[in-house]
Amino acid sequence: MSVLSFLGGIHPSDKKELSKDKAIEIAPVPKKVIVPLVQHIGAPAQAIVSVGQEVKTGELIANAGGFVSASVHAPISGIITALTETRHPIGRMVPAIVIEGNGEDTRASAETCEDYSALSADVLKSKVMAAGLVGMGGATFPTHVKLSPPKEKNIDTLIINGVECEPYLTSDYRLMLERPEDILAGTRILMKILGINSATIGIENNKPDAIAAMKKAIGSDSSLSVAGLKVKYPQGAEKMLIKAVAGREVPPRALPMDVGVVVQNVGTAIAVYEAISCGKPLIERVVTITGEGIRQPKNIMARIGTPLSDLLDMCGGISAEPVKIICGGPMMGFAQTTTDIVMNKGMSGIVVLPAKCTEASGDFGPCIRCGRCIKVCPMRLMPSQLGVLAEKGFYEDAKKYGLHDCFECGSCTYVCPSKRPIVQFVKLAKSLTKP
Repeated sequence: MSVLSFLGGIHPSDKKELSKDKAIEIAPVPKKVIVPLVQHIGAPAQAIVSVGQEVKTGELIANAGGFVSASVHAPISGIITALTETRHPIGRMVPAIVIEGNGEDTRASAETCEDYSALSADVLKSKVMAAGLVGMGGATFPTHVKLSPPKEKNIDTLIINGVECEPYLTSDYRLMLERPEDILAGTRILMKILGINSATIGIENNKPDAIAAMKKAIGSDSSLSVAGLKVKYPQGAEKMLIKAVAGREVPPRALPMDVGVVVQNVGTAIAVYEAISCGKPLIERVVTITGEGIRQPKNIMARIGTPLSDLLDMCGGISAEPVKIICGGPMMGFAQTTTDIVMNKGMSGIVVLPAKCTEASGDFGPCIRCGRCIKVCPMRLMPSQLGVLAEKGFYEDAKKYGLHDCFECGSCTYVCPSKRPIVQFVKLAKSLTKP
């Protein structure tokens, strides 16, 4: 098998052994959910329900707030008890809908489809949009937008992302082991929507059983293939994956569609299949609850809006105090100041780390110009210079060094001998400037 990769990157300990052998468990239907209306990149969804209204599982409760947006559906059946706000994992408050469950999980009627090949690409795309699908690898870009490139963009390559290079996380890995046929069914639907005849599933070579499972499911279908990728972080980032699999480099400020490529996560492929075949909107997803600070690491299929406390209880609770709770993976995730958050469409993992596994001191030193961050940067930037300029407040100067080309993978911070929070400096500078 060929070993494909990209320049730069790092090799952090992956810690996947904590949860990789744990089959996906179905979480009990929560008694109450708080459903954020911001679970995607783009405009917030707009609530179409009122307090006191009864809703069924899968019923539309918020319309997309624009083309680059995603609709939201009720994860459980019950009564709308509040139109309020909830804390987003990035820290800000966002609008939300509270549903008190009735214990019945009554499903809204759904349009099923046994033969998607009989449907046109436009009809398939409209069903994907109606289901409120977003990228489930963490970026949460509305799926229908990715599937609607401008006419001048000639898409000829579809890559299904099964890399999951973030340490600790294993939700995608379990999906490839347990539901390979559904991933391929969703991939074929995506191929039809895009009007292309082939697709490649990219998987790192440290997941040989996942590679074997996907190859077995593909069988003799020559339109689908598996690409074995070098084990290196951030191999799963879109631009790195495109470079490794298709040999194409996405220019600065450009999108994958600018080089004829669309990338979708394996979880998104399953959601596409379910949306078309079962008429099922995106109301649940698999999340990895793991880390040395949790008693029983697990991979859980949970409803959107489930409180974090419910998920932690399912895993036996926290095993050590104090802990750091990270939403997402430890490289690109967000450390939480409270457990007052809920499950959303882009939440692929919750990592719970005891204090002994984290940096006890927030002190950092000056840049010593060692160049390690430059060597590992997958975007070939100068993180050291970006960090210094951002630290001093020279944000416009930082833009000249490709500030907005950084996708905040954290490789620079990981290797810095001075423990400089380079990626945090970059985040601040990006938030205060326009591309």
